[in-house]
Amino acid sequence: MAAVASASSVSSAPWWQRALPHVLAVLFFVVLACLYFSPIMFEGKTLAQHDITQFQGGAHEAQEYAKAMGKEALWTNSMFSGMPTYLISLHFPGDWSVYLQKVLTLGLPAVVANLFLALLCGYILLVALGVRPLVAVAGAVALGFSSYNLAILAAGHNTKSLALAYAPLVLGGLLVTYRRDKWLGAALFAVGLTLNVHVNHLQITYYLLLLVALFGIFELVAAARAGRLPGFFKRAALLGLGAALAVGVSFGRLYTTLEYSKYSNRGRTELKTPAPNAPGQAAAANPEEASTGVDRDYAFQYSYGVGETITLLIPNFYGGASAMPLGPESNLAKAGLPPEYLSGMPTYWGQQSYTAGPVYMGAVVCFLFILGLFVVDKRTRYWLLAGTVLSILLAWGKNFESFNYLIFDLLPGYNKFRAVSMALVIAQLAMPILGALALSRVLRPRPAAQPLAPADPQLHPALAKAAKAAGTGSTAPVASPEAAALLPKVLYAGAITAGLCLLAYLASFSFDFAAPIDNELTKQGFTPQLLSALRADRADLLRNDVWRGLLFIGAALAVLYFHLKGRLAMVPAAALMVALVLVDLWGVDKRYLGTDKFQPTSIAASFQPTPADELILRDTALSYRVLNMQNPFNEAQTSYFHKSIGGYHGAKLRRYQDLIERQISNNNQQVLNMLNTRYLLTGDPKQPVQRNPGALGNAWFVSTVKTVNSPDEEMAALSTLSPATEAVVDASKFPQQKAATYDAAGSTITLTNYSPDELKYRYTAKTDGFLVFSEIYYADGWQAFIDGKPVPHLRADYVLRAMPVPAGSHVIDFKFEPKAYAVGNAVSLASSILLLLVLVGAGVYLARRKQVVEDDVVATAVPVA
Repeated sequence: MAAVASASSVSSAPWWQRALPHVLAVLFFVVLACLYFSPIMFEGKTLAQHDITQFQGGAHEAQEYAKAMGKEALWTNSMFSGMPTYLISLHFPGDWSVYLQKVLTLGLPAVVANLFLALLCGYILLVALGVRPLVAVAGAVALGFSSYNLAILAAGHNTKSLALAYAPLVLGGLLVTYRRDKWLGAALFAVGLTLNVHVNHLQITYYLLLLVALFGIFELVAAARAGRLPGFFKRAALLGLGAALAVGVSFGRLYTTLEYSKYSNRGRTELKTPAPNAPGQAAAANPEEASTGVDRDYAFQYSYGVGETITLLIPNFYGGASAMPLGPESNLAKAGLPPEYLSGMPTYWGQQSYTAGPVYMGAVVCFLFILGLFVVDKRTRYWLLAGTVLSILLAWGKNFESFNYLIFDLLPGYNKFRAVSMALVIAQLAMPILGALALSRVLRPRPAAQPLAPADPQLHPALAKAAKAAGTGSTAPVASPEAAALLPKVLYAGAITAGLCLLAYLASFSFDFAAPIDNELTKQGFTPQLLSALRADRADLLRNDVWRGLLFIGAALAVLYFHLKGRLAMVPAAALMVALVLVDLWGVDKRYLGTDKFQPTSIAASFQPTPADELILRDTALSYRVLNMQNPFNEAQTSYFHKSIGGYHGAKLRRYQDLIERQISNNNQQVLNMLNTRYLLTGDPKQPVQRNPGALGNAWFVSTVKTVNSPDEEMAALSTLSPATEAVVDASKFPQQKAATYDAAGSTITLTNYSPDELKYRYTAKTDGFLVFSEIYYADGWQAFIDGKPVPHLRADYVLRAMPVPAGSHVIDFKFEPKAYAVGNAVSLASSILLLLVLVGAGVYLARRKQVVEDDVVATAVPVA
């Protein structure tokens, strides 16, 4: 009767009383996010994010066009001589999930919203699994403040951060579907996956789905053993429908990305002969292998060291980031290194060529994760353990070739991605979830400690043992049988985690702390004394973090110990665990995203034209290109003001990458001429701008068309081609074009109207001719018209558009009208409407379900009372 009455009192409590803990949790997350990013919220500063700055440069032309014209620019000429905006800056009106994201972020600024979302979605996951609000807050903090989350925000990987933030919603929907309510679970899964896919970081989504697949395997085995296969497949079907809906909402973005992937540098080159000194892509052994994925060396360039795995527990084990500040008490300072050099010393001594910081899960989280292996139900613990192990193995990359090369070749789609160290995001999800479930298992309301009394050794062996030790009738307090059974497991977990720290400390005395960069430091004037001091600082960083970790593990162990002993109630124990997790992670996060990462100016204000830019901008011609000779293919500052030969993007056109590697990098001036490179930014203060008199303009007539029989021959022909008078066409790709000669004398062509995705020319020719345009060829979207009638065009000079034209005076239009965008947007709109209906239906179902539960509880309570 007491249990029923208790259930009745909880269920019949006013709705605001039931909602209050969740409201307070959300407010707490807002406060945490705002405090962490206080320079943004309270000082008017912005985060100096390198990749976001580069994004703004590359997206500027498309964004300005959208503002002026009220429609999206599907193509831009501001980067790499021209490319689709699919992966740069493109909005799909049919995708309504953007409005859901705006609601969830409460109008917070971008990076503040990212951290808030990570906390909120982690909380929703745990509450959906029945975890108490305060314990769920601890789990959410563990998920949100994982060091990788903050390190990627410092670098400007905002979409990666958002994809990670939404991942707990997907896992929450998955678990609720199979463990609690299939309808609500499937709805949550659909919403979570929709938001995750919407942000368009497919590598994170891929890793998330690997964790989902592992869950499916474990659940399938359990269902088969229990004879529950029909129920398993029914739930799987519901999740499949949710996944289809999520893909449908983002179909426009996914469809255009899929189309573009055939042409991007994430696929293999069509060239069979390798480019000299061009890492990142392997030449295809035959044409059928083209566009299947990135090269192994490129994919595994950023692999986590096997030994570096310990950074999950000890962040500075390998020195932290590639450059870390050292204080006046450091060994280097005492050795006499001037203070101005101490702000960024190469403390990292691991195997990676560069790292913004280690992946640190938290000493407290690692302790709780180990505890979860003892106390959480087997199906859940084995799944999350398997995900963690797989994550670590994948992150090792080239350091575990026998496994990872096999996975790279066999796992569908895996060879599309690089930087395999990112696979640790699976562990970043699995470890805090298991830790939070373990904490929930330990922190349960229990009666206050009672005096020991004689106990039946068969029913309560733990109590009987304690009573015997204390003496019958003793007044010494004893915890409940459940608490007594949990206590040894808590102690085991603490001993294992602390033992790992102590082993790391002892092992550190056998390390030399030498790094590959040390030889370079010696060449730059580092004396043996300074080098020895730097290595001593690396050792101190490791050992100090060991003691730091032991402190947090000891504190967490003490909280759980006193709770299980009945001396600390659940609420204060949970509050202390929230504080420990937060302080632990916050302190490490600030090493990699601290106050030094903020700037007083906005990103837009950082784009100020130089005198050289202003000089070029005086040229009012409709279209020409600029080459920044200083690191041209890894900067987008030029793209903000000009149509650039270079740019900054991870997925440029594959053929343009070939052109960079084999011609532009070899200073082929004729190739620059055919790309209409009118100006060069030299970086020389004496002559910052050079005008290129050989630039061929927007289009020109050629007198000779040569044909070749393969992409390799076409590329080779560019080395000696005179593009002003000659064009080369690959007849294996365009068999309708034959070698020919034309009379180009007296023929003229002028660009009369320019916009990013529409170009208009007027030409006059005495005879039939052959035109070459200094525009990048892209088959799926660009349409050509002569006097309003559609005509075919082809590719010449490996990357440019070209077409034979009739004699006379005519108008040529090029319009970028990709079918993928139109079709994709229509599917996105239909799917968005269905998703809205699912949300409304889930709300109605949840309200009716709660009412039925309340009615059933009250109806049951009355007769029993």
